[in-house]
Amino acid sequence: MTEEKKPLSRSEKEALLKDKAGWVITVLAALLAINTLMGGSNSSKVLNNTIDANNTWSFYQSKDIKSRLAEISQENALAKGNTKKAAELQKKIDRYESEPATGEGKKELMAKARKLEAERAVAKQRSPFYTYAGSLFQIAIVLLTASILAVNKRLFQASIGVGAIAAFLMSQAVWLWLPLTI
Repeated sequence: MTEEKKPLSRSEKEALLKDKAGWVITVLAALLAINTLMGGSNSSKVLNNTIDANNTWSFYQSKDIKSRLAEISQENALAKGNTKKAAELQKKIDRYESEPATGEGKKELMAKARKLEAERAVAKQRSPFYTYAGSLFQIAIVLLTASILAVNKRLFQASIGVGAIAAFLMSQAVWLWLPLTI
C-alpha cells in the first residue's frame, strides 16, 4: 500500500517559506549592514584623501614659491658679487627641492600627493559598487518579505537571485577583481 502524498496546505507552505525566508533575510540584512559600513568607510577615505592631497599640494606650492624667491635672491647676490650669500641660498634651494630627512621637499611632497590621489581614485572606483549592492540587498529583503506575505515561492527565488547579484557587486567593491567601471 503506497501512501499518497497529499499537497501541503497554505499554512504548511507558509510555515516552510517563513522558515527559509527568515534565515535568508538574516543573512541579507547582515550583508547589507556590512556593505553600508564598508561603503561609508570608503566614502570617508575619498573625502579624507581629497583633503590630504589638497593640503599636500598647497604645501608643495608654498615650497615652490619659497624656492623661486630664493632663486631670485641668489641671482641678485651673484649680480652683486656676493658668492657667500649665493652659496647659502643654493643650499636653501636644494633643501626646498628635496628634503628626505623630513619628507618636506618638493620632490617628496609631490610623491605623497600623487600617492594620495591614486588611493582616492581606487576608492572612487569602489563607491558605485557599494551603492548598487546596498540597493539590491534592500530590494532582495523586500522581495523576501513579499514572498512570505504572498506565500509565493517565485518571489522567494527572485529575492535569492537579487541577493546573489548584490553579493557579487559587494565583492567587486571590496576586491575590484574584474576590470569593470560604473
